[in-house]
Amino acid sequence: MNFRQLLLGACALSAVWLAGCMVGPNYHRPDAPVAATWKIEGPWRQGEPSDQLGKGDWWTIFGDSELNSLEVQAVAANQDIQVAITKLEQARAQARIAVAGLYPQANTNLGASRGTDAGNRPFNQLSAPVPLTSNTFEIPFTVTWEPDLFGGIRRNIQSLQASYQASGADLANVRLTIAAEVGADYFTLRQLDAQIAVLDRSVASFEKGLQLVENRQQGGVASGLDVAQEQTLLDGTRTQAILLRQQRAQYEDAIAVLIGQPAPTFRLPFSEISARLPAIPSGVPSDLLERRPDIAEAERQMASANAQIGVAMAAYYPSFPISLGGGFESFSLTSLVNANSTFWAVGVSAFETIFTGGARRAQVQYQQAGYQGTIATYRGTVLNAFREVEDSLAGLAVLDQAEKTQAAAVADARKALDIATNRYTGGLVNYLDVITAQQTLLSNESLAAQLDGERLVTSVQFVKALGGGWDASSIAALKVKPSIKQAVEP
Repeated sequence: MNFRQLLLGACALSAVWLAGCMVGPNYHRPDAPVAATWKIEGPWRQGEPSDQLGKGDWWTIFGDSELNSLEVQAVAANQDIQVAITKLEQARAQARIAVAGLYPQANTNLGASRGTDAGNRPFNQLSAPVPLTSNTFEIPFTVTWEPDLFGGIRRNIQSLQASYQASGADLANVRLTIAAEVGADYFTLRQLDAQIAVLDRSVASFEKGLQLVENRQQGGVASGLDVAQEQTLLDGTRTQAILLRQQRAQYEDAIAVLIGQPAPTFRLPFSEISARLPAIPSGVPSDLLERRPDIAEAERQMASANAQIGVAMAAYYPSFPISLGGGFESFSLTSLVNANSTFWAVGVSAFETIFTGGARRAQVQYQQAGYQGTIATYRGTVLNAFREVEDSLAGLAVLDQAEKTQAAAVADARKALDIATNRYTGGLVNYLDVITAQQTLLSNESLAAQLDGERLVTSVQFVKALGGGWDASSIAALKVKPSIKQAVEP
């Protein structure tokens, strides 16, 4: 057999391999329960998703420069994101390992030896039994290749490609989750700032009220009870402010961890809420199947598990490894690389496992059960996504109404305090009415500040539930393709 015949034979086997079948089921995305519309409607739903949510920087819709800076730092330095990036790199390497199974494997083992054969060795053709010393130099090459006739290797490539894409979706989901946590913690911190500001203003007001009743007591108009009641209200308000500052410090430390900074050196200056409540379009429920990275990850995991069924089924079929060996061998380095020193051999074998004690069947059943499990996970992820959006829509609807009624409550409380103060100074009522009015205004102003923060936090959760402007098309490019370059890589 000459080289031309070997080349023709290899081409023929390649053609058979390329035309070979792939055992196992082809993947089709299973159906998931999808509603036609959302249950809750809201006045903030305007336009289409692309009008409001920018890909990758959705937080800019709140118009808060401090938040924008924190989000950029979190994307660059958060350690959970860094872990997800390394997992993506590992998944890509695994896919490249699978693709390598399509290519021949080449090996060489250079050798040089010097040895002496015994003079009394068997079959010695020399007239005298003298030892024989000789040198051996060799440069052997071995090439092995197993054509993927039944698709086991290709199914494994499909599985690991899908896992690679699932890791890409997981990275997007981690980024979205971290960005949402930064946003929620930041707006909660600003909510606390607003509540602290309400308490500080109340403390200043109560100090003036205390001075008033003390002056009136000295004039014999007010009693010691009036002074004690106002002092009690003042001290209690100061206590509330101290406790809220402690809560604020905890959220500040949480943000520090999220953006990759040490908590002791991180500071956010006090500032009341300046962000605007954005209009966030929700689209239709079916959009979530392409806009949520966790749904995309679950879908890619299904595709990976489906391909593993084919890998398991391919074990039922024989393999046909092809080997080609050759190289140079000589007793002298000077004559090592020439025509008379060459040797070669080529061979094809067939290997088939006949009995496995049911192991192959059990492996197929194992992979089939695993695939069914990924279907349930996928459908559960879809259902949870719908729940999160509905919860956010309902929360925004309730908070929108509550904010309007609470604004009216604050105005009413201020009016009541003015009336109570005027009646007290006019001698028509005792100071208890003023104390009650002060407490009512304080609680309503604090609740109004809390509602402002909760609306922003719920808006962040709503954006997260919608996928943050992400779409599944971004993971399509995560694919390792066979190439000539990889075939010759070490």
